Order: sequence, then C-alpha cells, then structure tokens
Amino acid sequence: MDYTTLGNTGLRVSVAGLGCGGFSRIGQGTGKSEAESVAIVKQALDLGVNFIDTAAAYGTESIVGKAIEGVDRDSIVISTKASVGHGDALRSPEDVVASLDSSLRNLRLDCIDVFHMHRVLPESYRHVRQVIVPALAVEQQKGKFKFLGVTEAPEDAEHESLTQAVEEDCFRVIMVAFHMLNQSARTQIFPTTVDNGIGVLIMFAVRLLFSEPGRLTRVVRELVDQRKLPAELRDESAPLGFLVHEAGARSVIDAAYRYCRHTTGSDVVLFGTGNPDHVAANVESIMRAPLPAADVQKLELVYGALTGVGLDRPGQATR
Repeated sequence: MDYTTLGNTGLRVSVAGLGCGGFSRIGQGTGKSEAESVAIVKQALDLGVNFIDTAAAYGTESIVGKAIEGVDRDSIVISTKASVGHGDALRSPEDVVASLDSSLRNLRLDCIDVFHMHRVLPESYRHVRQVIVPALAVEQQKGKFKFLGVTEAPEDAEHESLTQAVEEDCFRVIMVAFHMLNQSARTQIFPTTVDNGIGVLIMFAVRLLFSEPGRLTRVVRELVDQRKLPAELRDESAPLGFLVHEAGARSVIDAAYRYCRHTTGSDVVLFGTGNPDHVAANVESIMRAPLPAADVQKLELVYGALTGVGLDRPGQATR
C-alpha cells in the first residue's frame, strides 16, 4: 500500500480508502450479515487500507467499531459525518453535537480523526459555517475529533459549497465528487486545496456510470444529443475503450480508479463494496501506475468540460 499525508493534517493515510456507505454499505445494503461486513473492513485493513470512512446516516458506524476493536489506534484513520439538514430542516448545533457523541459511542472511540459536515448544499453553507462550526470548535477543544471536514452533495454539481469551504481555515479536509466524466474539481477545487494544504477525499470514482453494462454508452449518446460531446461519439459502442489496451488500463473500472488516484490534488480514493473479491481488485487498481499520458490527455480533452454527469444519488450502487 502507498501512503500519503492528508493535506497538512499530518495524518498518514492509505491512498485507497474504504467507504462504508453507498448502495452496498459494506454489504448491509445487499443482505450481508454483520459478521460479513466486519470481515470486509478487516480484509481492507489486512491489505494496508488504513483510512475508513463512514457516517451516521449509513448505519455502519457500529460495524466499523467492531472491526477496528483491538487494532492499534495510531495505525488507522477514521472519518465519519453528521448530516446538517437543508431548507426548513436545518439541524441545530445541539443536534450535530449529539450526532458526534453518538458516533463516538458507535465507533467505540474517544476521538475521531476527521468529522465531516455531510452533504452541505449551497443554501445550507452559511448556517453550517456561522452556527454549527463554532459549536463544534468547542467539542474539538475537548478532544472529540481532530479535524473538521465537509462533504459536498451530489446536487451541487458546480461545487458551490466547496468553493467557499476551501477558502476557510476551519475545514481541513473535503470530500468531492470526481471521476472521468466529472472532472470539474480538477480545475475548480484542487488548485486551491493544494495551495491551502487541504486534504482531499475522492468519492464517486466508480459509480453505476462505469459499472452497469450499457449505461456509459447510453449516457454518452444523451450527452451528444445535448451537444455536450462530439457527434462522432454517438455511434461509439465503447466510448472509453481507448483507455483499455496492453500498456494502459485493464478495464474501464481500472482506468477510473487510476485516473482519480493520480490526478494532482487527490489524496485518498474511496471505494465501497460488500464483495470480498472487489476489495482486492479495487485496491490493486488504485495502487497501479498512472494511465499513459496520451490517454489522460485525450480523456481530459474530450470529457473535461462535462459537469454533474453520473452523480448518482445515495442509495444507488457503487463498486
């Protein structure tokens, strides 16, 4: 496993991180037993994955807590989240602090490494920054968590919330939607995170767009019809097939993980699954060398202007 420092937090993290949400929720969303889900977490740890991301909303914190029991605390980095609400249902500071305390109990920890404000929509950002963050600063001083983070909502395709967050001193880690057909963070977010020493977690590296047979071809045709992609791609049966060759990627999924891993500004690429075979395969892809420069250049030239493509809502599948 390769390790890096998460922004300027000082946390040494594996470049592959286990995500415990999505459709699978480490197997809980697909009918696996708690023991099977615990085994998924332990398998990832055995492969050198030391970054584990969960959330109160996922219902997997207690599983992570069981899986890491007895593991050297200094050898793992745990990330979890509290939902902040939206519209007329914005959560109070007291509710968010209560969520933090519940997460500590579920995870069986005295201190969480990264505590995120979860799915912050642009219209909720001011409430989070001005009302919730000051209350959490008090809890941080008590030693309940080390670093505060923020994750964007899939609906925020233009990264409006993160554009504000990366200019703040309070948020030291962000989670951003980034993949081969949704590259906008590469120019809109990553230059600032690099300059400001903010840790970056990549979500949505592989979604239904790349893993469901026929979906990529269908989406590309729709984008051609919307004049967002060149017309010649409409009849292409394998729009990203140029990435798969002997000197390049083994598959589109392999390419997806490697592209995200080796894009400047990326620290941890999250993957989620309830399938033990996929754990090893995903880690292997994330650990492989960068894609050939010519392939990356073509990928960014053809697809780099797209925004908001393939941002599946929570509850949909991820590999």
